[in-house]
Amino acid sequence: MSAITMRELTKVYPGGVQALDALDLEIADGEFFALLGPSGCGKTTLLRTIAGLEVASGGSVRIDDRDVTNLPPGKRDVAMVFQDYALFPHMTVQENIAYPLRIKKVDRRSRAAKAAETADELGLSALLERRPGQLSGGQQQRVALARAMACHPQVFLLDEPLSNLDARLRLEARTFLKRLQRELGVTTVFVTHDQAEALALADRIAVMEGGRIRQVGTPTEVFRRPANTFVAGFIGSTPMNLVDATVRGDELHVAGVRLPLPEGAHAQVTDGESLVYGVRPEYLDYSPTPVPGALTGQVVVVENLGSFSLVSLDVPDETAADDGAPAGTGHAGSSAAAAGGAAEAAGTSVQVVVAEGSEPEPGDTGWVVPRPGRSLLYRDGNLVAVAAAPAPRAGAAVGG
Repeated sequence: MSAITMRELTKVYPGGVQALDALDLEIADGEFFALLGPSGCGKTTLLRTIAGLEVASGGSVRIDDRDVTNLPPGKRDVAMVFQDYALFPHMTVQENIAYPLRIKKVDRRSRAAKAAETADELGLSALLERRPGQLSGGQQQRVALARAMACHPQVFLLDEPLSNLDARLRLEARTFLKRLQRELGVTTVFVTHDQAEALALADRIAVMEGGRIRQVGTPTEVFRRPANTFVAGFIGSTPMNLVDATVRGDELHVAGVRLPLPEGAHAQVTDGESLVYGVRPEYLDYSPTPVPGALTGQVVVVENLGSFSLVSLDVPDETAADDGAPAGTGHAGSSAAAAGGAAEAAGTSVQVVVAEGSEPEPGDTGWVVPRPGRSLLYRDGNLVAVAAAPAPRAGAAVGG
């Protein structure tokens, strides 16, 4: 067993800067676990504290039921791959891979044999006599991984291992890294600020902000049901639309339209309450003509992203709702001219993903319809416990 358990883990730097704020976290044996968040959120500090490169100010770290909080890095049985790979430029590939074994005083012959075996597993056999300066970025990354593998650690710790690669190599390395972790079965913790990378690689993700963990869950959980508006805005290739809304009886007033409350929300909200309505751009359908139950606005930006486009519309504020309109209609049944007039007073932007070849032009009036079961409600920044949407079909992409 190589589970990692942290209890009330705290790190305070001189001057009172708190990088970790009493974190509680459990990482299962053999799990591929991502620490995700913006710069300065504490994710690298947490990784370095697990490694023993940072001394915890409080709390505990346990690996395989051993309290390693006060142990030096060499006694923790972990291996770390740094963002810049940290290869020794004067050593050959073979010498770099064998270096951890040299530190452990393994004899020269055994070191060479283990380095050759590990290099063969990662397709580096033909490069053993080269030095890092003679390698590509992808090859350097594999050497750094081979060095970590050579000593058979209980835990791999990866600090943004893909950030120095170009886009194509990053995709190739991502696939390689996930397959390698599955084959080795070693508990792996990796730090990234790239949410697409975390969604693609991890079994579970901890989203961090300001030294705290805002949500822990599978990629599907954090994408489909963000626990708070911070996670909702951070996770996903396009951030979730977050629009002010007001409860009116069994309806929700959103951006000038009256919509039915999401399933299961009736018992969780009160009449007249102000909330935030959340729906991902991938879960909205765009129409160039009026549609019942649609948010109406003027197209302001169209971003071509290859196989799809991201369309931004200005929509009316919630206060512009038409109190005389029946539920699910609002401005949707009005003329394009009237909708354009409403858009002129817009104070909210809504984004929608549109298929290739169906893009509107800036200045057009458009209608966007939320898909059933795909919207969420937030109160004071936290998710209202409404019924979950149906699970995605097998093989469906989480990131949309």
